[in-house]
Amino acid sequence: MQVVGYESGEGLSVASGGAVEFVEATPGTELAFGLGDRRCAGTVHDGDHVACDAADAPYCDAHRHVWVCARCTGTCLKDEMDCHEEHAVYLAAFAPDVLKVGVTRLWRLETRLREQGADRAAHIRTYPDGRIAREVEAELADRDDLVDRVRVPTKLAGFGRDVDAEAWEALLEGFDPIERFAFDDGLDLDDRPVAETMAAGTVRGWKGRVLVLDRGGSTYAVDARELVGYELTEEVPDRELQSSLGAFGG
Repeated sequence: MQVVGYESGEGLSVASGGAVEFVEATPGTELAFGLGDRRCAGTVHDGDHVACDAADAPYCDAHRHVWVCARCTGTCLKDEMDCHEEHAVYLAAFAPDVLKVGVTRLWRLETRLREQGADRAAHIRTYPDGRIAREVEAELADRDDLVDRVRVPTKLAGFGRDVDAEAWEALLEGFDPIERFAFDDGLDLDDRPVAETMAAGTVRGWKGRVLVLDRGGSTYAVDARELVGYELTEEVPDRELQSSLGAFGG
């Protein structure tokens, strides 16, 4: 049984013998899997899994999907531009003080913000197509106080911490937000969880693609993408795990 995907806030997609099933991982769920070998997760086509034996994980070159729109700065990288629908430019805050600019299709705005694990956000502009929105995003990303990408380790550093409200409000002073968002992940963390790759424990919740598990008196943060490609085993290894006690280090 191989992990072939995940749904933030919901669970993991696993495949065996071509069939794809869903393993729920909502708050309170008990996961009890060990991790075996890891290889390319292959692909899911028409609901069936097509396996791949390549050692590259989570995907080999043949199955790695690169979404070219994520690299767009206004000059279309496709053979034909197809983003002819309204796009939103947004600002997002990740605790404590990382501020990001981004673009998404207007109807996906809140979903996209939750997928990223943003703590706060503001919809600042709407444009008729993705090309114009990406041009504006690229211009804003040149500012010293904004980035256009936030990696998972940076996000983890802010778990259990508050957003710098002063910096956030100072950023928004230069805009007239159409709508504001404040997200409560419900994790109720006293300490920053320890980063681990595992699939055993009691699900505390999710923040973006990060699955938070309680196990053995400590709390762990699992990047769900790092689970993709692993074979799940029924035997949970009884190995030493770093304790989350004092993870902030003062």
